[in-house]
Amino acid sequence: MKSKIYPSPAAALDGLLFDGMTIMSGGFGLSGNPESLIPEVRASGVKSLTVISNNAGADGFGLWMLLESRQVAKMISSYVGENKLFEQQYLSGELELELNPQGTLAERIRAGGAGIPAFYTKTGVGTVVAEGKPVETFEGQEYVRETWLRADLSIIKAWKADPAGNLMFRKTARNFNPNMATAGKVTVVEVEEIVEAGALDPDAIHTPGIYVDRIVLSTINEKRIEKLTTRARENVA
Repeated sequence: MKSKIYPSPAAALDGLLFDGMTIMSGGFGLSGNPESLIPEVRASGVKSLTVISNNAGADGFGLWMLLESRQVAKMISSYVGENKLFEQQYLSGELELELNPQGTLAERIRAGGAGIPAFYTKTGVGTVVAEGKPVETFEGQEYVRETWLRADLSIIKAWKADPAGNLMFRKTARNFNPNMATAGKVTVVEVEEIVEAGALDPDAIHTPGIYVDRIVLSTINEKRIEKLTTRARENVA
């Protein structure tokens, strides 16, 4: 059986990237971003990408790198935050944006991984979110129909993996990553630690290895803080 473990982020993406593809990228703010894989997507030079991600990174970090290199044609996101480059490209017409309520985005990705083409939700009814989408009534309440999201490639970050690709995520870095692992035709995961087979407690595995195609050890683990808030130390007598 061929090993799922690859020697470098570049090797883990070899043969998977092409112009016009759709990529899911994990992360919430700066937590759980595939920090080592994104620079390799940039280095490959692929363009006209559709990227599905909660957000587009922050100045100089995460998916911002692909915006800066003008490789992204469309973002499907739920939070654009304070990313000035994102704002500039969207307002200038360079970047297409499909904005989703955050829970809807998560469910669309989960539905894609579960093989559910569409579902109904109250979120967005009567707003621009529902424009052009079917709306139906259930038990006297209106619901808007949303469709699944799937991708040619999912790039995600986990805490630990075993050789079979079973994954554990750490705290808030779990965010969108497990759902995205299920919704990509190919899933590449970078991890902080690769452990021996049998080392992970089966009850503690968040994503089964059946969803993971390639594994690589992270080369970047900056774990930046998006907004650092501090307070003055109290006087100590």
